[in-house]
Parts: sequence; structure tokens; C-alpha cells
Amino acid sequence: MTSTDAHSFLDTAWLGRPSTEVAPDLIGCTLVRQFPDRTLYRGTIVETEAYAPDDPACHAYRRRTARNEVMFGPPGACYVYLIYGMYHCINVVTDLDTVPSAVLIRALDLESIPPWVDEKQRKKRDRVAAGPGKLCRALKIDRTLNGIQLEPGQPLWLEPRSASTQQAIAKGTLKMVQTTRIGLTQGADLPWRWYVKGCSAVSKKG
Repeated sequence: MTSTDAHSFLDTAWLGRPSTEVAPDLIGCTLVRQFPDRTLYRGTIVETEAYAPDDPACHAYRRRTARNEVMFGPPGACYVYLIYGMYHCINVVTDLDTVPSAVLIRALDLESIPPWVDEKQRKKRDRVAAGPGKLCRALKIDRTLNGIQLEPGQPLWLEPRSASTQQAIAKGTLKMVQTTRIGLTQGADLPWRWYVKGCSAVSKKG
């Protein structure tokens, strides 16, 4: 937890690429959650999934609706939806304006655990944000944040990889696994999921 100002952030130019390019590049970047009192919580992104316009698993595949409207907007917007009537999922809108494309953030390695996380969960620190529903619950992300632009001053923004993380990826000491996405009935064969190899904060291996 920290109350310092934001570092550099990932802007619309960086995010305005196809989701299949942005998703692996988001691994090692940081999601920042800022609350009204300016308290910040940060988590390193360790697992992502890409969704694209011609993808049958994408919410915008069939048509434009009130639910998926944000996906048709400019890159860098936050798309939050509810699944099973109880779990929220956070996505980063990517690609060009009017092109419905997004990256689901599936898991975070949190720098610190918020005090509202119950004691039982806190004992498994690395699993508190190991899944899209878990991370949204831990950082109090819900539909009220749907549509906001991910930039400093907002409740959420993205920061680039640290120099040490970038170096570890370049040297091969930090490796990524690319595989198929999880829990889908359509588009299940597309290898559009990435995660940090050997990371205990990942929702599911393989």
C-alpha cells in the first residue's frame, strides 16, 4: 500500500493495438487501484486472456449492446462485467476506436493485501487475487468502474513493467506460458491466454 503519485502509465497509444499483442505485453505490468482517500494498492499482472472482434467467445462477437458498449470505445477504457450474478471481471479495452477488442486480467500478484480481505484468505497471500473474480473482490472493482479511462487520477490505471522485470524477460529468467483460455464453450481452441511460468498467483496452470 502506498499514497504516492503514479509513475508513468500505459496510454492509449500503447493499448491501441490488437488484444493478442497487448495481452502478453501486459504480463509484468502493474494494475493500480486508487481509492477516494488516495490510498493505492498495486498488483503485478501475471495472467491475461485476449478477446477479439472475430472471436466467438468475445462479448461483442454478435452485436453491439448496452452491456458491451464500452468495448466499442477508445483503447484504455475499463470494461467490467458480472458473471454468475456475483463475480466481477475487469478487462482493458484495446485496438482502435470502434473495434471491439479487450484483454481480461485474470490474476495479480498483489504488493500488499487490503485490510478488508478476511483472515482465512490472507493466510494464502499469493492466492488472494488468483482469478478474475478474486482480484476484483480484493480491490473492490465492480460495475461502477465500467467505462472509466485507465489513467492516473482515476480509480484504476496501468503502469509499465519495471526495468528489472523487463530485463528478466529478456534474459529468460522470467518466462511466459501461452495456452488456451479457460472456461469457454466457444473459441476454446484459441491459444490466447498467457501467464507467468511457475507463479503461484496464477489462477490455473496449463
